[in-house]
Amino acid sequence: MPNPKGNPQNLEPAPSDREIKLTEQLNFRVTKEMKEEVKAQEDPPEFCREAIQKALDEKKAK
Repeated sequence: MPNPKGNPQNLEPAPSDREIKLTEQLNFRVTKEMKEEVKAQEDPPEFCREAIQKALDEKKAK
C-alpha cells in the first residue's frame, strides 16, 4: 500500500546547475496559436525564459 503522505524525496526541489536559482513564477495570457507554438519547442520553459531575457536585454541596450 502506498504511503498516503507521499515520498519525502518527492518534496525536495529538483537539482539545478544554474548560478541563480529559479524561485519566482510569472503567469500571463497568450493566444491559442502562441501557446501551441511554444509547446512545440524542445524545452518550452527554457524557450520562454530565453525569449524574455533577450527582449529585456534589447530594451536595456536602447
